Amino acid sequence: MGVDATTWDERYRDTELMWSAGPNGFVEEICSAFEPGRSIDLAAGEGRNALWLAEQGWDSTAVDFSAVAIDKARAIAERSGLTITTEVADLTTYVPTPGGFDLVVIAYLQLPSEQLAPILQRAAEAVAPGGHLVLVNHDLDNLDHGYGGPPSPDVLTTPAQVVGAIGDTLIVERAETVDRHVQTDAGEHVARDTVVVAHRP
Repeated sequence: MGVDATTWDERYRDTELMWSAGPNGFVEEICSAFEPGRSIDLAAGEGRNALWLAEQGWDSTAVDFSAVAIDKARAIAERSGLTITTEVADLTTYVPTPGGFDLVVIAYLQLPSEQLAPILQRAAEAVAPGGHLVLVNHDLDNLDHGYGGPPSPDVLTTPAQVVGAIGDTLIVERAETVDRHVQTDAGEHVARDTVVVAHRP
């Protein structure tokens, strides 16, 4: 997956929490409108979104290829009195249960399009009838007009690219490039993200 799991294991091991403790703002905003059911967070990292979903009453699963990150997610869940299911898996080969989830979340899975496209297709196929797919990624426009994010255009997305990868499996409700406001010691910056929301009738 571009860099191997060992590299990410080291990055997660070297910090208490690599990402912020709360959920991604777009994930929180979008998913708050859904009735809890079975959810899966693909490329969950330390579980920030999966843990928040569990707090909201979802039967929450977190999948990541870093065993260190997943161990952190389990430990946070235990300390917080939350129950989540965790799996260590490489998403380039992992197949979530087709039709098995009322919500599939992918947040900042930055891979080259040839690797990302089949993952998105399998993610779409995992959405149950009446369920949703929610994706948030660093957008290609961020390279020239946004703050932070990967410096390589190969791993940045556009809404059209994501919609194309999903195919006809789901009905797209929202596909756009949006501003995300980032607070830093030097003040506020604006990042540009791809946000796609789709559902299965």
